[in-house]
Amino acid sequence: MDTYVPVKAGKVREIYDLGDSLLIVATDRISAFDVILKNEISGKGRVLTRMSRFWFDMTRDLVPNHMLGTDLLTLPDFFRSEYFEGRSMRCRKLRMLPIECIVRGYLAGSGWKSYRESGTVCGISLPGGLLECEKLPEALYTPSTKAEYGEHDENIDYETSVEVLEKEFPGRGADYARILREKTLAIYRKCADYALAHGIIIADTKLEFGLDEEGNVVLGDEILTPDSSRFWPLDGYEAGHGQPSFDKQYVRDYLKAHPDCNDTLPEEVIEKTASKYRQAYELLTAG
Repeated sequence: MDTYVPVKAGKVREIYDLGDSLLIVATDRISAFDVILKNEISGKGRVLTRMSRFWFDMTRDLVPNHMLGTDLLTLPDFFRSEYFEGRSMRCRKLRMLPIECIVRGYLAGSGWKSYRESGTVCGISLPGGLLECEKLPEALYTPSTKAEYGEHDENIDYETSVEVLEKEFPGRGADYARILREKTLAIYRKCADYALAHGIIIADTKLEFGLDEEGNVVLGDEILTPDSSRFWPLDGYEAGHGQPSFDKQYVRDYLKAHPDCNDTLPEEVIEKTASKYRQAYELLTAG
């Protein structure tokens, strides 16, 4: 039996090269503030994989994506084990674009901080008097650069995203930037409306895209998971303060309140975080 080792290991995912495709494996690791924590969240990788598969299927009419399947029987024998079951997705190979595609539907996180300081979010001026976690007049596309592990992504304006893409793809930068913005906003609007009908507010999210062999823009990485998005319960939502969440904001809050925890979470936080991830998936896929 052939042995495989990851060709790339990110904060959460490990990638294996299968020759004609890639296998993306979602581990139970969790990261916050660009640091991988010392604990794992039991079952998290399987929830992330199921959720991405759900959204990839829902958004195929808006943009093609890289998912080929999640059946281990289509994979080499090395991967047919309990560890890989449910957390593995076979994907098309793409040339990933150097832009993080962020969309914000509500005023939260770094966007709220920026608004309080300057009345803007990523250089975009907003009306005065907005409250923390308030729904924005319209969803904002706020791209960022992709940083290496251990460094922070840098927010950029739309014009700079054109320049970044033009530098790598001469003559195509403006086209690719436009497509990324249009597809990101279209995906967010469709999925946020769906989630709202199932009791979840998607406050913001991050998407990544790549190019296939013909140069077409294809959705890659993950989509609308608690790792890449802010999920809030609709029940009890009220602007003007922070919201309870289904995502890893609970972990971020613990780390901010316990700066000397040495990147280690107590069992209570681990269990509650795992429960939040499962609950979000169950709400979204119910019915």
